[in-house]
Amino acid sequence: MTPFERRTAAGLASIFGLRMFGLFLMLPVFAVYGTDLQGATPALIGLAIGVYGLTQACLQIPMGFASDRIGRRPVILGGLLLFAVGSVVAAMSDHIIGVIIGRALQGGGAIAAAVMALAADLTAPKQRTMMMAIIGMSVGGAFLMAMILGPALVGIGGLALIFWLSAVLAVVAMVVLYAVVPVPTQQRVHADAEPVRSQFGGVLRNPDLLRLDGGIFILHFILTAAFVVVPLMLRDTLSLPVGSHWQVYVPVLLLSVVALVPAVMVSERRHWHRQVLFAAVVCLTIAQLALATGGGAAPVLLVSLWLWFAAFNVLEATLPSLISRYAPTESKGTALGVYATSQFAGAFLGGLFGGIVHGLGGEAWVFLLCALGTMAWLVIMRGMGQVPDLRRDAVSEA
Repeated sequence: MTPFERRTAAGLASIFGLRMFGLFLMLPVFAVYGTDLQGATPALIGLAIGVYGLTQACLQIPMGFASDRIGRRPVILGGLLLFAVGSVVAAMSDHIIGVIIGRALQGGGAIAAAVMALAADLTAPKQRTMMMAIIGMSVGGAFLMAMILGPALVGIGGLALIFWLSAVLAVVAMVVLYAVVPVPTQQRVHADAEPVRSQFGGVLRNPDLLRLDGGIFILHFILTAAFVVVPLMLRDTLSLPVGSHWQVYVPVLLLSVVALVPAVMVSERRHWHRQVLFAAVVCLTIAQLALATGGGAAPVLLVSLWLWFAAFNVLEATLPSLISRYAPTESKGTALGVYATSQFAGAFLGGLFGGIVHGLGGEAWVFLLCALGTMAWLVIMRGMGQVPDLRRDAVSEA
């Protein structure tokens, strides 16, 4: 990567990572500490975990459209401001409904599509997979730090401290946007571009884009559903207090990252994107079934969590890169908006149904539900077309 591309990667990965760190901080603790909020029930706890996905899903497509026309940076700035407001609302609430409202406002900061589209604008085609992988790794790093610091922070200042910190991190991300991220030399603002309806229709008629949208929906469904119950399993199966859960998350996540770099290198160098995608979904399915049937045993729980996170990291890095390959240049923001909408719709429904299923049937049934989702994903992937080789277009787009 050129120095310009490295600066772009550092800036956008930092923005994405800071924002996701603020969202992830509550994952390792809310299933336990959320019960102390007034009016809390298992279903409402699941809703509070996943509701940000509802507002994200509603706003990603409009903000993707906007980023194709008024520019990426104004859209990203506005999203970060709304995220900060939601964090403050949640920090000041002692009732579960207030936290749900705050989380919904956080989700209103729907900048994922604009960030990924800006990354595509500022990167040569041959480096796009690596750029998306770096952003994906920032999400993994944010997740790791949240698993470590979330339990410690909630022990110091309760859930309110987590939300106040999220607001501060949003402000830091705004500074990074204007101080670090380069201004595109060829900002793709299409005032006279193809009409919105035509762009949107073209994206929705592309079967390969729809397969990827379905995949990210399922991936984030199982992420939020799993974290309705994973903290409880660590507490009950391993007899670990919440403040010690990092002793599991740190080694499991660090070992899972080991699978990411080889997978990205193989998919890019050998053009095995579909094969890597399929293998990761198979691994995710195996992990879900193992957690459902043997998660009560400590060795099975630990190995299954490692496999789960290894597959998740690979998929999180691979899917946005594939979207950028399949999507037409003039509709990248729109395509990424649909993609991000699917992602956060999955997060919302995963938290909602994870909480409901946990209340009705227990932890094993949540993982069985997730396994059904990954099996459906394998079916969806059948017939996926050849992944475009953007290296052939590098000269014409440079």
